[in-house]
Amino acid sequence: MSNAEFFAKRLAAELPSFSKVIRALPSSRLDYRPHERSTSANQLAWQLAYEMSDLADLFEKGSATYVPGQPVPASLDEIADAFDRNSAHAVEAAKAGDARWNEPAKFLVGEQVVWEDTVGEMAWGFLLDMIHHRGQLSTYIRPMGGKVPSIYGPSGDEQ
Repeated sequence: MSNAEFFAKRLAAELPSFSKVIRALPSSRLDYRPHERSTSANQLAWQLAYEMSDLADLFEKGSATYVPGQPVPASLDEIADAFDRNSAHAVEAAKAGDARWNEPAKFLVGEQVVWEDTVGEMAWGFLLDMIHHRGQLSTYIRPMGGKVPSIYGPSGDEQ
C-alpha cells in the first residue's frame, strides 16, 4: 500500500469520529469558549468543515487557500452538513493521491503563501491539524452540557 493509499484509508476511517464530535455539541451553546482567548465551539467546528474543503482543493489543484473572515453558519446542522459534504469530497479527491502525492503544493492565507511542501506532506499536516482541533473541540462538549462521544474508544459519557 502506498503512502497516498494509506492516507486515503486513514482519512475515511477518521471521518465518523469528526462527525460525532461536531454533532455532539449542544446547539444552544455554540458560542462557548473555555477562555477569552480560546476559539468558540462554532468557530472550531466550522474550521473542521472548511479544512476538509481545503484538503480536497489540495488534491485537485495542488493548493489551498484560507480566506480570513468567512462567516460561520448560524446552526449546528449547517456546520455538520457542510463538514459531511466537504469530507465526502475530500475522501474522493484523496483517492487520486498517487498521481499528485509528490508534486509541489502551496497553502495560502488570503494571497500570501504561508506553507510550501509536497501535496502528501501537506495532506498529512492538514489531517493531523484537524485531529488536533477535533480533540480540542471534544474537551468543550462536557462543559457545554453535552456528552462526549467515543473517538478511539469508549468515553466516560457512553455506556
